[in-house]
Order: sequence, then C-alpha cells, then structure tokens
Amino acid sequence: MKLSKNPLSMYVYDTVSAAVNGLKTRGYVTDFSLQENCLVCQDARYNAEDFEIVEVYRFEGDSDPADEAVVYAVDGSKGRKGVLVTGYGASAEGLSAEMAKKLSIEKH
Repeated sequence: MKLSKNPLSMYVYDTVSAAVNGLKTRGYVTDFSLQENCLVCQDARYNAEDFEIVEVYRFEGDSDPADEAVVYAVDGSKGRKGVLVTGYGASAEGLSAEMAKKLSIEKH
C-alpha cells in the first residue's frame, strides 16, 4: 500500500472491499450503518458528536454513478472502532444537516 497525501486517507485502496478489509485488519471491526441523524451498530447509536471520522476513501464508478461509494474509518466515543460504507452524492438525501456536515468529504 502507498501513502496518500490526504491526511484522512492514510492508504490507497483500489476497491471498496480492499478498503474495508484493510481497515478491519487495523482494528476497525464494527460495521456501522447510517440513519438520518446518527450512526448505528448492534445496540448502540452514535450522534454526530459521539464519533470521529479518522480516514476517508472515495471510490468512483467508471461507467455507473451507482457504483460510487465512500468508506469511512470511524472512532466511536463508546470505544468502538469501525467502518461505514455509504453511497456518494444522491444517497446523502434524508440526512440531518449535522450528519451531512460530519460526513462531508469536501471538508476533509
């Protein structure tokens, strides 16, 4: 793996699955999912102030915009480290403003 110049993207991955697997080998083992105003995993909920995004990897589909995805490495305040995989662009609809800002890759 090569180092990247983006401080929140520490490694370079060719695919979403490679990014997820790489993060999991480095301790990001929890699978987070996204709801309108929080992240959830198992029995826990994380509001925007309860987690930090520590790495971000964006993947663009070559021919199909539906193939675009973002992989986030997440440190939760309850000690859980994990991965969030979301679509990019239109899939952000329905998020609270606070969550959209927290997950915005433009600010990184």
